[in-house]
Amino acid sequence: MEHIHVLIGLGAVMSLVLVLPFTVRRIEEELEAFLLVMGTAAVTISGLWSRHLIGEALTEPLKITAAVFVFGIIFRLTRAAIHDHVNQWVRRLGPAGFVFALVVGLGLLSSVITAIMAALTLAEIISGLQWDKDRERRVVILSCYSIGLGAALTPIGEPLSTIATAKLSGEPHHAGFFFLFRMLWPWVIGGILSLGVMAVWAVRRAGSSSESGLEEDRPETWVDVLSRTAKVYVFVAALVLLGSGFQPFADRYLIEMPKSALYWVNSVSAVLDNATLAAAEISPKMSLARIEFLLMGLLIAGGMLIPGNIPNIICAAKLDIKSGAWARFAAPIGLALMTIYFILMLALIRSE
Repeated sequence: MEHIHVLIGLGAVMSLVLVLPFTVRRIEEELEAFLLVMGTAAVTISGLWSRHLIGEALTEPLKITAAVFVFGIIFRLTRAAIHDHVNQWVRRLGPAGFVFALVVGLGLLSSVITAIMAALTLAEIISGLQWDKDRERRVVILSCYSIGLGAALTPIGEPLSTIATAKLSGEPHHAGFFFLFRMLWPWVIGGILSLGVMAVWAVRRAGSSSESGLEEDRPETWVDVLSRTAKVYVFVAALVLLGSGFQPFADRYLIEMPKSALYWVNSVSAVLDNATLAAAEISPKMSLARIEFLLMGLLIAGGMLIPGNIPNIICAAKLDIKSGAWARFAAPIGLALMTIYFILMLALIRSE
C-alpha cells in the first residue's frame, strides 16, 4: 500500500511538471526554480534523500555550468567579429557551402561548447546574414536539430547527456565521459551530416521573400551571461533530483516496456523538454539497447516543436520565431527522421 502511495505522489508531481510550465506564465519564466521544487518533492515522496544524492546534485552541474560561463565570456567578447565575418564566409563558400558548414559544424562542436553556446552562436550568425526570413528560419531549425543531436555525445553538451551519464555512472554500466559517444556516435554523426545535406536542399528551394531577415531581440549583456550560468546550474541540479526521485516510477513501468514502444512514447519530447523526460525515464536497470532507443527517440523528437530542447527555445526566443512557423517546417522533418531511425535501429541494434 505504501508503494502505491509513492507512485500516486510521483504521478501528481509528474503531472505538475508536464502541465504547469505550459499553462502558467510565471512558472514558464521561472522554470529552473519550479523544477528544483518539484525535484525536491519527488525525492521526498520516494524517501531517497541521502548524503550521496545531495553531493551529486551540488557537483553534477559544475561541468556544464563552467563550460557555459567560460564560453559565454568568450562569446560576449567576440560578437562584433562574428558579425563582421559572417557574410565574408557566405561569399567565400557560397550559400550552400556555408549552410552545410554551419549545420554540421555547430552539431559537431555542440558536445564541446554546449548546446546553449552553440545555439547562441547560431542566433548571432543568423542575425548577421542578409537573407529573407523563410530561408534563415529553415537554417535555424535544421541547425537546432543538429545541435540537439550532437550535444548528446558528452556530459557537458546538454542537460540530457549530463543526467543520462550521471544516472548510469554506477552498476552495471559504469558510464564515463565517453559512454554516450561510444553508444550513439554512428546515429548522431550520420544524422548531423544528413541535416547538413537537407539544409543545402532547403536553402536552394526556399523562395525569395520580401520579409527582412531574422534579428536578435537585443544584444547580450554581462548580466545575461552570469544569469544564464546560474540558471543552468539550478536547472541541472533540479534534473538530478527529479531523476532520482522518479526512480521508483521508472523501475515500475519503463524497465519492461519494449524498446520499440519506448522509442515512440518519447515522441512526447516534441512538446516537453527532453532532459526532464530523460531524468524521469532512465534507469541503470535498463539494457543498453533500451537506453539507446530511449535516447534517440528523445533526441529526434525534441527538434519538432519549440519546447522540445534548449537550442529550439533559445533561438526561437532570440530570433522571434513563432510556434506555428517552426512546426510547419520542423514537424514533418522530425516525423520522417523518427521513422527512418526506427527502421534502421530495429535492423541494426541486436535484441536484448
